[in-house]
Amino acid sequence: MNNAALYAAIDLGSNSFHMLVVDEVAGACRTLAKVKRKVRLAAGLQADGNLDDASLQRAWDCLQLFAEQLQDVPANHIRIVGTATLRLARNIDVFLAKAETILGHPVRIITGEQEAALIYEGVAWTSSGTGQRLVIDIGGASTELVVGNGVSAQLLNSLNMGCVTWLSHYFADNLLNEVNFERAIVAARQILMPVASAYLALGWQTCIGASGTIQAIQEIMISQGKDEQITLNKLQQLKQEAIACKHINHLTLPGLTAERSQVFPSGLAILIALFDLLAIDDMVLAGGALREGLMYGMLLGEHQECDARERTANSLIERYQLDREQAERVRNTALNALDQVADSYALDTSAKPMLTWSAVLYELGLCIEYKKAPEHAAYIIHHIDLPGFTSPQQQLLGALLLNQRDGFQLESLTTQSAIACEQAILLARLLRLAIILCLRRTRGTVPNFQLTAQDKQLTLTLPRHWCQAHHLRACELQQEAQRQTELGWPLVIEEREG
Repeated sequence: MNNAALYAAIDLGSNSFHMLVVDEVAGACRTLAKVKRKVRLAAGLQADGNLDDASLQRAWDCLQLFAEQLQDVPANHIRIVGTATLRLARNIDVFLAKAETILGHPVRIITGEQEAALIYEGVAWTSSGTGQRLVIDIGGASTELVVGNGVSAQLLNSLNMGCVTWLSHYFADNLLNEVNFERAIVAARQILMPVASAYLALGWQTCIGASGTIQAIQEIMISQGKDEQITLNKLQQLKQEAIACKHINHLTLPGLTAERSQVFPSGLAILIALFDLLAIDDMVLAGGALREGLMYGMLLGEHQECDARERTANSLIERYQLDREQAERVRNTALNALDQVADSYALDTSAKPMLTWSAVLYELGLCIEYKKAPEHAAYIIHHIDLPGFTSPQQQLLGALLLNQRDGFQLESLTTQSAIACEQAILLARLLRLAIILCLRRTRGTVPNFQLTAQDKQLTLTLPRHWCQAHHLRACELQQEAQRQTELGWPLVIEEREG
């Protein structure tokens, strides 16, 4: 019998085949299975436009793995799409006849524009950000470029270049040198030039990458102790590190997996061309792409507006039965404190939202028990899907929840890579103050406070005689002041005069 709560999305890409299976819990997706296989379909596309027998067999073998899982999913909850290489293959009918027999469901070959639109939807449902955003997905045989706002794509293109095809065209000798990289970059620039002006004219505020190449680059940077922001300078440094390895079979970079190393140089060359020609300042990794676009299209409908992080937080509040009124009280208090000291610090743009969500979710660990609630909260955050949050942001969120009370656990704040260590510590200090000020859990009991900052010192000014009337919170604040001051971050608690 089919399970009505199950949904499945399958992406038959030019480099990899992916299957995502989820069920719907508390208004959000819970991932039940992710299956990925490197099929390298694009490598089997011959000069006459046909897929060779070996690549067809690899594809069918992979679909045999997917087919069993689909038996438990209602037919109307399944979406299966083929992309660039299957669009190009002249013998597509041969592939589809056997593929649909194996899967027991139809396979839809989508156009480049449809692929770009689905990729953008997947990013919109799973990644945060406001205003115009540029979304880039470098696949095996095509690269999708989309500018949109909210869940609406405004400009989209699918370009005939990808990490598998560029590998065979420009790194066929497996050599990593300036000549091969330059040829690959120049060729990518030539493909981009006819459309670049339209993207530059429309503009964007943020850039988000949604491919294995971009994920690999971010993982390398984090392994090297860098932050999550991908920049052209970092890409050029990675190119030189790759060239130093001389041969693709000898390509070893911290954080680069063996299965990605073969197509990494070609994907890197395409991304360098994109950054250069489109004058991209920086990029972060998306939370989802094509298969998430298919999935959320089924679950939520195509026209709902969404904020990925708010939807994620609401799902956690419902699933773990958090006190929403208290969460909002702590959030408002923490943001009030941040606003009062923001001018004293050059805060990262993600600092305010990260303080927001840590305040909203600070009681997450109480679903297990009180004594070690911060540790439980951090564990949940580190080991759960959080659509809307990048991996470094998820790490920072866990660190803030871990440091919400009791002794500071500084390693978690210093090793996260979402924002500077000093800013992470500041957010933890403000969160702790907000939680103490909101201990009463009753509307109207948060004092009208003032917070000022000078270097590392914070001064919290409370109403006159407040401490005499609120002994528990006053005691907690004094203990917190001592704890922070001993760590080299002075915290002064005082009352207004007169």
